Amino acid sequence: MADTRALISTPADLKPSTAWNETVWAYTSEEELVDHTTKARLCVATLLPFKDRKPDWDGFNKSVRWMQQCAAYYGVEMVFVLNADTGYIFDLSNDLYAEVLKRFRAEFPTQRFIAGVTARGAENDTAFKAERYWTLLDIAQEHDNCEMMIMTSKLLNTLENEPRRDAYFQIAEHLIRPGIAHALEPSFVPWATPFDPWLFHEIALHPKYVGGKVSTLDEPHFHYWAAMCKGLNLPFSPHSGDDYGIATAIKLGLPLLIGAGVSACPLICAAKDMWLLDSVADKKSKTGTGRFDTRVYKLFEAFQSFEDLVFRLDERMSASPYKHSTAHVLHQLGLIDAPEAHPDCKDLRGADEARRMEEAMRRPLRVAKKLGIPFFGA
Repeated sequence: MADTRALISTPADLKPSTAWNETVWAYTSEEELVDHTTKARLCVATLLPFKDRKPDWDGFNKSVRWMQQCAAYYGVEMVFVLNADTGYIFDLSNDLYAEVLKRFRAEFPTQRFIAGVTARGAENDTAFKAERYWTLLDIAQEHDNCEMMIMTSKLLNTLENEPRRDAYFQIAEHLIRPGIAHALEPSFVPWATPFDPWLFHEIALHPKYVGGKVSTLDEPHFHYWAAMCKGLNLPFSPHSGDDYGIATAIKLGLPLLIGAGVSACPLICAAKDMWLLDSVADKKSKTGTGRFDTRVYKLFEAFQSFEDLVFRLDERMSASPYKHSTAHVLHQLGLIDAPEAHPDCKDLRGADEARRMEEAMRRPLRVAKKLGIPFFGA
């Protein structure tokens, strides 16, 4: 007999122990969520490049201007994510963390940014302390026109759902800027776990958290978030951090918050535009048919095949060395002087990475040329 068990569809029935597969949101089809009219924002997890073991500030500014140019061409709202994993947050001193934000704001005074924030000084703690987040929050919240991405930490992540909810709420008490709750990808740290539905719903209703980011390797949690938010009309914006499934957020008209937004920036901006119906006023490249440009499916394939190699898993089943791969891509595009990582970063690619990234870029370069996408290669 087929399994016809009832699925939870109302928040009142959620419990801290509820799993996603007990809810209707885990079985909502992509077709029910597709949106051809919303050009959602692209949040690019900006690389902090290095040269001779020091920050390459000229390369940093040049790469930001390149991404701004891509966004402006296609009319995409862009937000720069600073000091997150692509910005080496786990290797940055507090002084360098602050310097990145000060230099960015001085160079780009009107540009909105999201600052990655995690715990500091918790190495010898045995229990979670919300105040470990204050150091970076205080530094980042000196600036305006910004949001705070609350990145998980080991002691936060290992809490059960109710105390974990309480911990996020404690952190929120210190927020004076909008908050983004970040469910860190397990392929970057092995102890990370996504939010269960009760926890997600609790955070989504908190007024300090305007959105969240999630990405997973094995289960479509972003899809679950999108289905719950749409189904319950929640005042919360799910951001896909899924560098392995970039097209999903574009199809659903939802924001991306990804490191791939750097290396594939013009391709993703073009895809966001191509997915829109001609009736959308700010669509740049109209088909003349009233429909969307179906060539976008090949563009999806091209940049996903590219990013699958940038974010390929190493022998530890970790994607963390993607930062080093991203530096090689920006170097090959002529945007930074050296494909170096942070001098303290242990997540490095091999000596043949330049060649591997050259190979990875062949198909997206071909498709970009075919579709007339500017700013990507010669």
